[in-house]
Amino acid sequence: LTLHFCHLTSRTNVLPFIQKNIYSHQCGRRKGKQYQLGDFYIGANLTFLSSDHPGLPESIKENTLLILRITNIDQIALDSLKTDSVEREDITSQEANDRLVLKAIQDALKEQLHKRGVRILTGLGKYLQQLDKEGTGLLAKADFKQALKAFHLEVSENDFEPAWQILNGNDSGKVDYGEFKRAIIGEMNEYRKSFVRKVFMKLDFNKTGCVPIIDIRKCYCAKKHPQVISGHSTEEEIKLSFLETLKDACSKSDEVSYGEFEDYYEGLSIGIVNDEDFVNILRTPWGI
Repeated sequence: LTLHFCHLTSRTNVLPFIQKNIYSHQCGRRKGKQYQLGDFYIGANLTFLSSDHPGLPESIKENTLLILRITNIDQIALDSLKTDSVEREDITSQEANDRLVLKAIQDALKEQLHKRGVRILTGLGKYLQQLDKEGTGLLAKADFKQALKAFHLEVSENDFEPAWQILNGNDSGKVDYGEFKRAIIGEMNEYRKSFVRKVFMKLDFNKTGCVPIIDIRKCYCAKKHPQVISGHSTEEEIKLSFLETLKDACSKSDEVSYGEFEDYYEGLSIGIVNDEDFVNILRTPWGI
Protein backbone atom coordinates (compact mmCIF):
# COMPACT_ATOMS: atom_id res chain seq x y z
CA LEU A 1 0.00 0.00 0.00
CA THR A 2 1.47 3.32 -1.09
CA LEU A 3 0.77 6.30 1.18
CA HIS A 4 1.80 9.91 0.74
CA PHE A 5 2.25 11.85 3.94
CA CYS A 6 2.36 15.52 4.80
CA HIS A 7 4.06 16.28 8.08
CA LEU A 8 1.84 18.78 9.91
CA THR A 9 4.35 20.68 12.01
CA SER A 10 7.32 21.30 9.71
CA ARG A 11 8.72 20.03 6.45
CA THR A 12 11.73 17.73 6.23
CA ASN A 13 13.50 16.22 3.26
CA VAL A 14 13.47 12.63 4.52
CA LEU A 15 11.51 10.75 7.16
CA PRO A 16 12.55 7.24 8.28
CA PHE A 17 10.50 4.24 7.19
CA ILE A 18 7.47 3.45 9.34
CA GLN A 19 7.69 -0.14 10.52
CA LYS A 20 4.67 -2.41 10.16
CA ASN A 21 2.46 -3.96 12.83
CA ILE A 22 3.88 -2.23 15.89
CA TYR A 23 2.04 1.10 16.02
CA SER A 24 -1.15 2.16 17.74
CA HIS A 25 -3.23 5.31 18.16
CA GLN A 26 -1.51 7.77 20.48
CA CYS A 27 -4.57 9.92 21.20
CA GLY A 28 -8.35 9.90 20.88
CA ARG A 29 -10.92 7.27 21.84
CA ARG A 30 -8.79 4.40 20.56
CA LYS A 31 -5.54 5.39 22.22
CA GLY A 32 -3.41 2.28 22.64
CA LYS A 33 -5.26 0.25 19.99
CA GLN A 34 -3.42 -0.82 16.84
CA TYR A 35 -4.13 0.90 13.54
CA GLN A 36 -6.57 -0.83 11.19
CA LEU A 37 -7.15 -0.46 7.46
CA GLY A 38 -10.17 1.75 8.19
CA ASP A 39 -7.80 4.33 9.70
CA PHE A 40 -6.14 4.90 6.32
CA TYR A 41 -7.96 7.46 4.20
CA ILE A 42 -7.08 10.77 2.55
CA GLY A 43 -7.08 13.49 5.19
CA ALA A 44 -6.52 11.12 8.13
CA ASN A 45 -3.99 12.00 10.82
CA LEU A 46 -1.78 9.23 12.16
CA THR A 47 -0.03 9.77 15.49
CA PHE A 48 3.27 8.19 16.53
CA LEU A 49 5.63 8.61 19.46
CA SER A 50 8.71 10.55 18.40
CA SER A 51 10.77 8.37 20.74
CA ASP A 52 10.01 5.33 18.54
CA HIS A 53 11.83 7.01 15.63
CA PRO A 54 15.44 7.73 16.60
CA GLY A 55 16.26 8.93 13.08
CA LEU A 56 13.95 11.96 13.24
CA PRO A 57 15.41 15.48 13.01
CA GLU A 58 15.93 17.21 16.37
CA SER A 59 13.31 19.87 15.58
CA ILE A 60 10.64 17.16 15.31
CA LYS A 61 11.85 15.13 18.31
CA GLU A 62 11.14 18.16 20.50
CA ASN A 63 7.47 17.16 20.33
CA THR A 64 6.30 13.96 22.01
CA LEU A 65 3.91 13.21 19.15
CA LEU A 66 4.77 12.90 15.47
CA ILE A 67 1.59 13.65 13.51
CA LEU A 68 1.44 12.59 9.86
CA ARG A 69 -1.39 13.49 7.48
CA ILE A 70 -2.29 11.09 4.66
CA THR A 71 -2.55 13.21 1.52
CA ASN A 72 -2.84 10.47 -1.11
CA ILE A 73 -3.40 6.71 -1.24
CA ASP A 74 -2.98 3.95 -3.78
CA GLN A 75 -6.71 3.16 -3.67
CA ILE A 76 -6.48 -0.02 -5.76
CA ALA A 77 -3.95 -1.50 -3.33
CA LEU A 78 -6.04 -0.43 -0.33
CA ASP A 79 -9.21 -2.00 -1.77
CA SER A 80 -7.27 -5.19 -2.44
CA LEU A 81 -6.02 -5.30 1.15
CA LYS A 82 -9.54 -4.72 2.47
CA THR A 83 -10.85 -7.57 0.32
CA ASP A 84 -8.21 -9.96 1.69
CA SER A 85 -8.54 -8.73 5.28
CA VAL A 86 -10.88 -10.14 7.91
CA GLU A 87 -10.32 -7.33 10.39
CA ARG A 88 -13.37 -5.66 11.88
CA GLU A 89 -14.04 -1.95 11.35
CA ASP A 90 -13.65 -0.54 14.85
CA ILE A 91 -15.56 2.73 14.60
CA THR A 92 -17.37 2.93 17.91
CA SER A 93 -20.68 4.68 18.47
CA GLN A 94 -18.81 7.04 20.79
CA GLU A 95 -16.47 8.09 17.97
CA ALA A 96 -19.43 8.57 15.63
CA ASN A 97 -21.07 10.79 18.25
CA ASP A 98 -17.81 12.73 18.69
CA ARG A 99 -17.84 13.57 15.00
CA LEU A 100 -21.41 14.86 15.24
CA VAL A 101 -20.52 17.04 18.26
CA LEU A 102 -17.57 18.65 16.46
CA LYS A 103 -19.50 18.99 13.19
CA ALA A 104 -22.25 20.95 15.00
CA ILE A 105 -19.68 23.42 16.34
CA GLN A 106 -18.02 23.73 12.93
CA ASP A 107 -21.38 24.48 11.28
CA ALA A 108 -22.19 27.17 13.87
CA LEU A 109 -18.78 28.80 13.53
CA LYS A 110 -18.86 28.62 9.73
CA GLU A 111 -21.66 31.18 9.76
CA GLN A 112 -19.62 33.48 12.01
CA LEU A 113 -16.49 33.03 9.87
CA HIS A 114 -18.08 33.34 6.44
CA LYS A 115 -17.19 37.00 5.86
CA ARG A 116 -14.12 37.32 8.09
CA GLY A 117 -12.50 33.90 7.85
CA VAL A 118 -9.11 35.09 6.59
CA ARG A 119 -8.56 37.68 9.32
CA ILE A 120 -9.81 35.31 12.04
CA LEU A 121 -7.76 32.29 10.95
CA THR A 122 -4.53 34.23 10.48
CA GLY A 123 -4.96 36.12 13.74
CA LEU A 124 -6.14 33.14 15.78
CA GLY A 125 -3.14 30.96 14.87
CA LYS A 126 -0.72 33.70 15.90
CA TYR A 127 -2.67 34.46 19.08
CA LEU A 128 -2.64 30.83 20.23
CA GLN A 129 1.08 30.61 19.54
CA GLN A 130 1.69 33.69 21.69
CA LEU A 131 -0.32 32.19 24.55
CA ASP A 132 1.99 29.15 24.43
CA LYS A 133 4.74 30.63 26.61
CA GLU A 134 6.47 27.26 27.05
CA GLY A 135 6.55 26.51 23.32
CA THR A 136 5.07 23.02 23.77
CA GLY A 137 2.24 23.43 21.26
CA LEU A 138 -0.23 22.71 24.09
CA LEU A 139 -2.69 25.02 25.84
CA ALA A 140 -5.16 24.73 28.72
CA LYS A 141 -8.95 25.09 28.58
CA ALA A 142 -8.86 28.69 29.88
CA ASP A 143 -6.46 29.69 27.08
CA PHE A 144 -8.81 28.42 24.38
CA LYS A 145 -11.80 30.16 25.96
CA GLN A 146 -9.77 33.37 26.11
CA ALA A 147 -8.84 33.05 22.41
CA LEU A 148 -12.42 32.40 21.30
CA LYS A 149 -13.59 35.43 23.28
CA ALA A 150 -10.82 37.63 21.86
CA PHE A 151 -11.91 36.81 18.29
CA HIS A 152 -15.66 37.01 19.04
CA LEU A 153 -16.21 33.36 18.16
CA GLU A 154 -19.30 32.28 20.07
CA VAL A 155 -19.24 28.70 21.33
CA SER A 156 -21.73 27.96 24.10
CA GLU A 157 -20.64 26.16 27.27
CA ASN A 158 -22.93 23.27 26.28
CA ASP A 159 -20.96 22.88 23.04
CA PHE A 160 -17.50 23.70 24.38
CA GLU A 161 -17.45 21.17 27.24
CA PRO A 162 -18.20 18.05 25.12
CA ALA A 163 -15.65 19.22 22.53
CA TRP A 164 -13.04 19.69 25.25
CA GLN A 165 -13.71 16.19 26.62
CA ILE A 166 -13.22 14.73 23.13
CA LEU A 167 -9.94 16.58 22.52
CA ASN A 168 -8.58 16.12 26.04
CA GLY A 169 -8.77 12.34 25.74
CA ASN A 170 -5.75 11.68 27.96
CA ASP A 171 -7.00 14.02 30.73
CA SER A 172 -3.72 15.94 30.70
CA GLY A 173 -5.52 19.27 31.02
CA LYS A 174 -3.83 20.56 27.85
CA VAL A 175 -4.57 20.13 24.15
CA ASP A 176 -2.54 20.73 20.99
CA TYR A 177 -3.82 24.04 19.64
CA GLY A 178 -3.49 23.02 16.00
CA GLU A 179 -5.73 20.03 16.75
CA PHE A 180 -8.17 22.26 18.65
CA LYS A 181 -8.40 24.71 15.77
CA ARG A 182 -8.95 21.96 13.19
CA ALA A 183 -11.56 20.25 15.38
CA ILE A 184 -13.83 23.22 16.05
CA ILE A 185 -13.35 25.19 12.84
CA GLY A 186 -12.85 22.32 10.42
CA GLU A 187 -10.38 22.42 7.56
CA MET A 188 -10.29 22.54 3.79
CA ASN A 189 -10.23 19.23 1.97
CA GLU A 190 -7.05 17.57 0.72
CA TYR A 191 -7.74 18.56 -2.89
CA ARG A 192 -7.58 22.24 -1.93
CA LYS A 193 -4.63 21.69 0.38
CA SER A 194 -2.69 20.03 -2.43
CA PHE A 195 -2.76 23.31 -4.38
CA VAL A 196 -1.78 25.37 -1.33
CA ARG A 197 1.21 23.05 -0.89
CA LYS A 198 2.04 23.34 -4.61
CA VAL A 199 2.19 27.14 -4.32
CA PHE A 200 4.30 27.03 -1.17
CA MET A 201 6.73 24.51 -2.63
CA LYS A 202 7.16 26.80 -5.64
CA LEU A 203 8.02 29.68 -3.28
CA ASP A 204 10.10 27.56 -0.89
CA PHE A 205 12.68 26.43 -3.44
CA ASN A 206 15.28 25.87 -0.68
CA LYS A 207 12.86 23.51 1.15
CA THR A 208 13.31 25.21 4.53
CA GLY A 209 9.62 25.34 5.48
CA CYS A 210 9.71 29.16 5.52
CA VAL A 211 9.60 31.80 2.77
CA PRO A 212 10.91 35.37 3.13
CA ILE A 213 8.19 38.01 2.73
CA ILE A 214 10.35 39.71 0.11
CA ASP A 215 10.16 36.58 -2.09
CA ILE A 216 6.39 36.38 -1.68
CA ARG A 217 6.12 40.03 -2.69
CA LYS A 218 8.15 39.34 -5.84
CA CYS A 219 6.11 36.30 -6.86
CA TYR A 220 2.57 37.48 -6.10
CA CYS A 221 0.94 38.84 -9.27
CA ALA A 222 -2.23 40.93 -8.90
CA LYS A 223 -2.57 41.81 -12.60
CA LYS A 224 -5.64 39.58 -13.13
CA HIS A 225 -7.33 40.31 -9.79
CA PRO A 226 -11.04 41.18 -10.40
CA GLN A 227 -10.71 44.56 -8.66
CA VAL A 228 -7.68 45.45 -10.79
CA ILE A 229 -9.48 44.44 -13.99
CA SER A 230 -12.54 46.50 -12.99
CA GLY A 231 -10.34 49.50 -12.20
CA HIS A 232 -11.39 49.72 -8.52
CA SER A 233 -7.85 48.96 -7.26
CA THR A 234 -4.29 49.07 -8.52
CA GLU A 235 -2.01 46.03 -8.60
CA GLU A 236 0.10 47.56 -5.81
CA GLU A 237 -2.95 48.13 -3.58
CA ILE A 238 -4.08 44.51 -3.95
CA LYS A 239 -0.55 43.22 -3.32
CA LEU A 240 -0.14 45.37 -0.19
CA SER A 241 -3.54 44.28 1.14
CA PHE A 242 -2.60 40.61 0.63
CA LEU A 243 0.81 41.01 2.31
CA GLU A 244 -0.60 42.91 5.29
CA THR A 245 -3.21 40.21 5.93
CA LEU A 246 -0.64 37.44 5.50
CA LYS A 247 1.71 39.17 7.94
CA ASP A 248 -1.04 39.02 10.58
CA ALA A 249 -0.44 35.27 10.69
CA CYS A 250 3.32 35.47 11.06
CA SER A 251 5.28 35.13 14.27
CA LYS A 252 8.27 36.67 12.46
CA SER A 253 7.89 39.91 10.51
CA ASP A 254 10.15 38.95 7.62
CA GLU A 255 9.12 35.36 6.78
CA VAL A 256 6.10 33.06 6.47
CA SER A 257 6.02 29.41 7.56
CA TYR A 258 3.95 26.78 5.74
CA GLY A 259 1.46 26.63 8.64
CA GLU A 260 0.98 30.40 8.55
CA PHE A 261 0.59 30.37 4.76
CA GLU A 262 -1.99 27.60 5.03
CA ASP A 263 -3.91 29.53 7.71
CA TYR A 264 -4.43 32.38 5.25
CA TYR A 265 -5.90 30.08 2.61
CA GLU A 266 -7.82 28.07 5.23
CA GLY A 267 -9.66 31.30 6.08
CA LEU A 268 -10.24 32.08 2.42
CA SER A 269 -11.51 28.55 1.79
CA ILE A 270 -14.38 28.90 4.27
CA GLY A 271 -16.25 31.36 2.06
CA ILE A 272 -15.77 29.45 -1.23
CA VAL A 273 -18.15 26.57 -1.90
CA ASN A 274 -16.75 25.27 -5.18
CA ASP A 275 -13.34 23.54 -5.20
CA GLU A 276 -12.44 24.77 -8.68
CA ASP A 277 -13.26 28.37 -7.77
CA PHE A 278 -10.82 28.06 -4.86
CA VAL A 279 -8.14 26.51 -7.06
CA ASN A 280 -8.51 29.30 -9.64
CA ILE A 281 -8.00 31.90 -6.90
CA LEU A 282 -4.64 30.20 -6.26
CA ARG A 283 -3.67 29.68 -9.89
CA THR A 284 -4.15 33.29 -10.99
CA PRO A 285 -1.72 35.16 -8.70
CA TRP A 286 0.87 32.38 -8.35
CA GLY A 287 0.98 31.02 -11.89
CA ILE A 288 0.62 27.34 -11.00
